[in-house]
Amino acid sequence: MEECIFCKIINREIPSHVVYEDEDVLAFLDITQVTKGHTLLIPKLHVSDIFEYNQELAATIFSRLPKVARAIEKSDPAIKGLNIVNNNREVAYQTVFHSHVHLIPRYDTKDDFSMRFGNHMADYTPDQLSTVAQSIKNELED
Repeated sequence: MEECIFCKIINREIPSHVVYEDEDVLAFLDITQVTKGHTLLIPKLHVSDIFEYNQELAATIFSRLPKVARAIEKSDPAIKGLNIVNNNREVAYQTVFHSHVHLIPRYDTKDDFSMRFGNHMADYTPDQLSTVAQSIKNELED
């Protein structure tokens, strides 16, 4: 895509700090560096989000995650954990519309990064949860 910043990084039209590359994926440091070592893993094929993945692309991208994650962990003995985040579409906080996975090293619980999940367990009965689960199952592709 002509105006996609990640496509420009793939094509070396703008600089980046590449940490891993093969014919299908590219991993490079996120310019924001939420924590030191914050890395993005992207497909070289331009797809906007996870909803555009086929099974082969998903296998390609997600099979590279452990390799890059282990490299990040080994790169700094101070790393105590890692968040893997994938935002899809604007309502889910996606800001660059070329699919990407964030690998965010964690050094301490006081890092400048947090993910908090609300607990709405009391809002759903077991029957309502069964209905939601069945609705999702009905949409699964073979």
